[in-house]
Amino acid sequence: MKTIKIFTMVLSFLALSACSRDFLDITPDGRTTLEEIFQDEKRTEAYLNRVYGSMPSYFWKYGFFDFLAPFSDEAYAYSGAALGWAAGMLTPTINPLHTPQERGKGVYHWGTFWAGIRDANVFLANVETANIPSPTNRERFRGEARLLRAFYFWELIKEYGPMPIVTEPFANDYDYTTLTRPTFEECVNFIASECDIVIGNSNLPMRITTEAERGRFTRAVAYAIKSQALLYNASPLWNPGNDKGRWTRAAEAAKQGVDALTAQGYALVGDYSNYFLSKTDISSAPGDRETIYEVHEPQIDPVFSIINSIPSKPGMFKVGATPTQELVDSYEMQATGEPVILGYQDEEHTQPIYNPASGYDPANPYVGRDPRFYATVWYNGAAYDNIGGEIHLMETYVGGADQLLVAPLGWAFTRTGYYLRKFIDPKLQSGQPEDTRWKKYRLAELYLNLAEAENEANGPTGLAYSAINTVRSRVHMPDLPQNLTQEQFRQRVRNERRVELAFEEQRFWDVRRWKILDQTDKLVTGMEITKEADHSFSYKRFVTEYRALWADKNLLMPIPLTDASIIPDFDLHQNPGY
Repeated sequence: MKTIKIFTMVLSFLALSACSRDFLDITPDGRTTLEEIFQDEKRTEAYLNRVYGSMPSYFWKYGFFDFLAPFSDEAYAYSGAALGWAAGMLTPTINPLHTPQERGKGVYHWGTFWAGIRDANVFLANVETANIPSPTNRERFRGEARLLRAFYFWELIKEYGPMPIVTEPFANDYDYTTLTRPTFEECVNFIASECDIVIGNSNLPMRITTEAERGRFTRAVAYAIKSQALLYNASPLWNPGNDKGRWTRAAEAAKQGVDALTAQGYALVGDYSNYFLSKTDISSAPGDRETIYEVHEPQIDPVFSIINSIPSKPGMFKVGATPTQELVDSYEMQATGEPVILGYQDEEHTQPIYNPASGYDPANPYVGRDPRFYATVWYNGAAYDNIGGEIHLMETYVGGADQLLVAPLGWAFTRTGYYLRKFIDPKLQSGQPEDTRWKKYRLAELYLNLAEAENEANGPTGLAYSAINTVRSRVHMPDLPQNLTQEQFRQRVRNERRVELAFEEQRFWDVRRWKILDQTDKLVTGMEITKEADHSFSYKRFVTEYRALWADKNLLMPIPLTDASIIPDFDLHQNPGY
């Protein structure tokens, strides 16, 4: 098997940690040494803040202020990055997800995550002798830095595949050619063990309760990272032999997390719709008991409400990411709890196979759906409250104020027949800042991790049913029917993830780890609606976008070859998808 040598940034970023101590250790010319930093209590805490500084923006900072959703089958966006992705422009030197860098903090994930790992290693190498008067604080800071390193390493390998496990700052004479690529499972085992150490560190709280500490990591975050990492390790992309032991570990980790968090007062928020419209309230008895970690950034830029808007709203600039018909199809009927469609008769998704048991009426497609549909999607006839103090009924039909327009080209109208509601507070006018933040981890994900892993390990047990039904009951959806087969339960839990976690940067990775990308991302469709003379509506599905299926060969991001130095024994062929 051919060994491929990789170029710079693995090691241009790793090399920074090699020189960071000596680079700073050059007084008396006015510069500060690492020794001086860690002899000062405030500077020591400031260095820990530096480790937090590599947390990316996520959310709406991809491409031209896009969500990640248009890079999957959840949405369509008329922007250079999303269109380039759909056209198959991903190469080792061009990654549409990473450009332009200035529109978000840490958008260039490759360099960002290595920088975070480097800073965490420097902090951990110095924390024992640092000037931290309180032993409790010392252990808490150590735990936070350890967990941040595990987080950055997990995000790195999730995107690029297994990477060298680096736990110490590099000396100037370090021989980088000795670094080798471990297996994905070895990387995950390291991450899980680091999380276990943090979980056992009682000096970290389970929840942040004071505003001054907003954005700091907790033990709850360790449970979330461990659960997600073990779930991915058990999934088909990284577990081609379907080792049941990996699924068992993933199920145990998810259950451990659910049990530990719920015992400490974590619970699903009752109002799914409003949950995404505000930041977490910080107190000892918060209303939001679901969020495990929310990315702490300053108030959302007012531009957010201008570029994720609807044509009828004064001051709008663009519609942003618009949900696809495929996403709309995934929402079940509330009365029966049954899927609306069972599949498609054609490859272009224009001829759905309706489920007669669902109670769905194709002539009234938006009636009686899962409540999460109404919390996520603006559709024809939806009440948008408000525009200039008035309730506006969405008009996505041909000729309507919010109509679908394929041409002329532009950003002001949907190309799928829908608009995004999730995260968007309609009561705010264009230019008013949103109060929401990006919820990176929340309890619902742990329940869904548990349902999926338990089913794969042991079939649809009572534990698997209980986990998924807990998520469904929050929005008053019926429990799943009993006596589902393992395959039937698998399809239901995958769909549950799709609707519960829509637009939350889960679908993009889920279809890759399940290795179904060739089934999901070949095209996306929309709904053209015509208003008839009798004021009824007719509906016609159409293909919004055909996509170049680079996905069957590139399930992960390619290593950015322009960024790195040569490392022997990095065999990219160990990674499915390269």
